[in-house]
Amino acid sequence: MHASRPTTTMREAPSRLATLLASELRAARTDVVSRWLDRIVARVTIDQNHVFPTDELLNHVPLLVDGIAHYVEADGLDLEGHGPVEAKAMELGALRHAQGFDAYQILKEHEILSGILFTYLGDALARVNPTEYSSADVAHVWRRVAEATDEIRQATMTHFLRMSAEQVRQREERLRRFNRMVSHELKNRVGAIRGASTLLAEPWLEPDQRERFLRIIAQNGEGLQRVLENLTALSRLEGEARRQRNVLLPQAAAEVVRQLRDAAKLARVEVTIDDEIPAVEVDAAAVELCLANYVSNAIKYADPKKPTRTVVVSGELIVPTAAREGELIVRVRDNGLGVPVEAREHLFEQFFRAHDATVTAEGTGLGLNIVLETVASLGGRSWAEFPEEGGSMFAFSLPSRREEDAAAAGVRRPEVKPASASVAE
Repeated sequence: MHASRPTTTMREAPSRLATLLASELRAARTDVVSRWLDRIVARVTIDQNHVFPTDELLNHVPLLVDGIAHYVEADGLDLEGHGPVEAKAMELGALRHAQGFDAYQILKEHEILSGILFTYLGDALARVNPTEYSSADVAHVWRRVAEATDEIRQATMTHFLRMSAEQVRQREERLRRFNRMVSHELKNRVGAIRGASTLLAEPWLEPDQRERFLRIIAQNGEGLQRVLENLTALSRLEGEARRQRNVLLPQAAAEVVRQLRDAAKLARVEVTIDDEIPAVEVDAAAVELCLANYVSNAIKYADPKKPTRTVVVSGELIVPTAAREGELIVRVRDNGLGVPVEAREHLFEQFFRAHDATVTAEGTGLGLNIVLETVASLGGRSWAEFPEEGGSMFAFSLPSRREEDAAAAGVRRPEVKPASASVAE
């Protein structure tokens, strides 16, 4: 009987099957998205509410399923350039880039979606009478589903890779700027040392002049040492990008305090670590580099008029919720000289020194800019605040998405609703 069907019926059969399965797919879209979300959550270390962090994004994800269903039943339709579907796929690529996913994770995410879709369609086909349709009919639908998911994957990946390329370009530009400023600093320091050492050989120098040139050599030698230490730390940070050495935040803070112990003693500054600093793992190279710059500045610009001079290192873990991303905030609070109002907006600029006109303190003007660049490269931010009672508070934050961070810090993670409860019907 099947072989004696009119030709026109045979041509229409794929369309009937496609329409039937597309309808089944639309009806199941909420369950498809919920299962997709659950499978993704099982593979990544970010909070469930942040896989699709806004209701708008989560409620529009079913548009991808609708777009696939429409593509399946509409021969000749090309999803490329199909506004809502392509836009949502690109938005997903931007979100995954911001969340720190890599290309493999995104490809795996879409592979999971494809598997879920084919499972649903296979179940739907089993519920109808498969003998009414030829293997060519089924192959046609399966091919259309594969093409649709591939189009969505390409839109997501293309946008993700475009954003990644732009991030690489920005990092390369930051590196070029950093190289220029370090070259400038090294050239100036070496020039000062060479000039002063040449003059020291002159027989006409008075003792006080000789002493001044010796101080110039010593000060610029110390400046070179600081630049080289920063370069070494940055090199270690870059070299450990693939094999990151993690330590607990209290340990990183204690190491910085140990390194700056002599400088703090000479300036009569008491540097302490807050007892409640969260015991979460951090990148040792990055955090120690940033903390060392903040704490050394706090020591350098301690208020000589105050009998008690303090610097306190503290931290706070913000657990991710539906309303905001998780982050670890590290603060360095001092009761020092503070920063003039007119200088505050320039603090993190290259070579900027807020107290050059009023305070004699050695420095390159690179420290805060290095903090800015280092933290930005890890997806964080850096800033300063100035309490009314005086002093300064310098801070930086790093993304925190790990479940074990909250557990280690003793912070209770808020309960989250099941994924299916958030998906719009």
